[in-house]
Parts: sequence; C-alpha cells; structure tokens
Amino acid sequence: MDFDLAPPTGVGPLRIGMTRHAAGMALDSFRDPAAVSASDRPGQHVFRPSGLMISIHCVRDALEAVELARPSVQTDRVLFQDVDVFALPAREVVRRVGGLASIGEGPDDDPEEEQGYFFSSVLVAQPGYYDAPCTP
Repeated sequence: MDFDLAPPTGVGPLRIGMTRHAAGMALDSFRDPAAVSASDRPGQHVFRPSGLMISIHCVRDALEAVELARPSVQTDRVLFQDVDVFALPAREVVRRVGGLASIGEGPDDDPEEEQGYFFSSVLVAQPGYYDAPCTP
C-alpha cells in the first residue's frame, strides 16, 4: 500500500485538525484486518504487516500530528512527491525534496550503522508543532 504525505495537511484520510474520533476511525482504516498486530492501540497507533507504524497525536480533541515509522519490508511505501522516503538513502531524499519541505535533522545513536543513513520516521504536522510555548 502507498501512503502519500501531504504536509502540512495530513496523510491519506488523516487530516490535521480533524476530531480525535474521526482521526481514530481514519487510523483504523489503515489496519490490515487479516493481520492485526498485538501492538496496535486504537486511537493511538497501528502496525501494518510490513512493520510500518502509523501513529496519531491529538490535543484538545483535534489531530495535531501523524507519524510514520520505517517498515521492515517494502510492501508499504511512504511517498512525498513520488519519492519513497524510507527506501532511498536520506541524502537522496533530501536532495530530491529539500526545496519542497522542511526537513529537520535528528540525532543518530550510531551513525556508522546502515540504518543511520536512512530515515527511520517522518512526521506531518502544521508549522510550529515543535515550537515551545512562550513563558513570561
């Protein structure tokens, strides 16, 4: 299955700003009924047979972010502008889409491992999602 990222709007039927209830129902639509994972948490995250994890974050009854974590097999693809963000090396993804989206660099526990050269997760949210609230 292909999952098309549409920042800052959402992923497939998951739309930033939708109600928690609607987001939970949309999240459930990604579950494979023939292979339900024991790790699934309704209204929080699902794991597909490929190992792809789809997680939602809701605040004040509204969907604020959708996170997808790298699948272990390529039967599911996560695409942004037709670029598979998990199948290609991170540098190639950045080269292809760097001018189209904001890509934040995160820490890598062991950059010498092969995994360190590929994205392990992607988050779709409105701009400012990670901004800390101002304190007087």
